[in-house]
Amino acid sequence: MDFKEVKREVVQFTEDRNWDQFHTPENLAKSISIEAAELLECFQWNSEYDKEAVTEELADVMNYCILMADKIGVDIEDAIISKIRKNAAKYPVEKSYGSSKKYTEL
Repeated sequence: MDFKEVKREVVQFTEDRNWDQFHTPENLAKSISIEAAELLECFQWNSEYDKEAVTEELADVMNYCILMADKIGVDIEDAIISKIRKNAAKYPVEKSYGSSKKYTEL
């Protein structure tokens, strides 16, 4: 299944349940943050984690991100590639390789 099919499945799931009425950009942004916090909770007390729980929370984050992109008319694939290119310019390999410093500190 390619990404366009995945996106269609996510959107169709919402449409089938008439949940789009609740999916304003604001509500979707809140939901992304809430689900990201639930993902972080999987690592709350130590670095060990339940892979199934992490996978489910990661999927929830991704589903809301797909819905947000769809709602505001963003091609998520193009947005990701565009951001990678911008980050490549900020973090050239020769300066950033093996470093966790912010681009302003390289």
